[in-house]
Amino acid sequence: MWLTFLLRVLACATVALAPLEGYLLQLHGQLAKAMPAALIGVWAVSLIRQRRLPAPHPLHLVLALLAVVLLATSAVHEAEPFTLEYLVRWVPFLVVTVVLADVTAREVPVRALLAATVAGAIVAAGGGLASVIGGELRATGPLEDPNDLAFFLVAALPLLVALPAKGRSRIALLLLGAVLVAGTAATFSRGGGIALACALAWLIARRGLPVRAVVVTAAVTGVAALVFAQAAQAELSRALQEKSHIAGTNADTRMLRWQAAARMLADDPVLGVGPGGFRQEYAAASHNAEIDEQTPVAHNLFLEVAAELGLPGFALLIGLIAIGFVASERALRRVADRREALAVQAALIAVLVASIFLSEQYYLPLWSLVAVAVAIEQRAKKASQKESVRCAFST
Repeated sequence: MWLTFLLRVLACATVALAPLEGYLLQLHGQLAKAMPAALIGVWAVSLIRQRRLPAPHPLHLVLALLAVVLLATSAVHEAEPFTLEYLVRWVPFLVVTVVLADVTAREVPVRALLAATVAGAIVAAGGGLASVIGGELRATGPLEDPNDLAFFLVAALPLLVALPAKGRSRIALLLLGAVLVAGTAATFSRGGGIALACALAWLIARRGLPVRAVVVTAAVTGVAALVFAQAAQAELSRALQEKSHIAGTNADTRMLRWQAAARMLADDPVLGVGPGGFRQEYAAASHNAEIDEQTPVAHNLFLEVAAELGLPGFALLIGLIAIGFVASERALRRVADRREALAVQAALIAVLVASIFLSEQYYLPLWSLVAVAVAIEQRAKKASQKESVRCAFST
């Protein structure tokens, strides 16, 4: 019983604290890793005590093959300065995905995990808005890059659909949605805005979200934005001017980095340039276009993974994403309450769209959402089997 309680607490804490990484790092350099490490440890103990292994799923095969590709390309590029550092960043996400899929299918209620994800994002959004009030031109809060903050917020917003919405709780959800939208808007992230629009369009198209709820949330956010704009006209004007200037520069640099990633992939399509190889090879691949940039990223998750892990790694990443969508779609066909599966689908869409403009493979949302989608499928399958057995006995 105590193991189940611990697993629930640690799983929820892992997803809730993910967008607050910057705050944790300010307290201690290793604190952000504490909850995932504790979750993995307690999960391993629970498997030993229960004398079982996780139920087999295609997710495990894809993650195992991805681990093989990572080890192979790391071995080839072991002499490069960043290979080990970035390999160590990759591996925990593979393990945590397996752990979250298993515990959410068994011990941790899906809705509790989604609520924890939203709670962490709300705190991050509040921190971002506070940073703007404190003088920042773009919301950052717990994360250094406003675009990374927007990524977490737009990944969490669709999950509100899965939470109970009756009576006063409906008003609370609308207010929480307004906070997340306001936080996203304060980052001035164009990619985040596009991702959010795509996620909302998906929910509306699949009848997972009433248009009225979108209109009310937009109205609340709009009123708050008008009040803020009147109170801070000068700061808002400066922020818009800075974003306008940055936007043009970002478009140019993104194109340079996408082209550089494509060159790296063309030069070594089988194993790529290795984990962290984009950072190492960017100056040469871009013909010294940004020679002063010390930690460049491709600003595109898919291109960066393809450049570093080659076509096999890229194919496995796409396979991982496909597993998330297929699992959630299968769950939709088995369950009466479709909200959880639809919410995860919409959040995955937000993550994928945002990842066209950002390199976010080292943040949790992609991995945790795929894990939850698989868990929802497994729970739906178990419930369907139990129902079949019950019907068989009743007849």
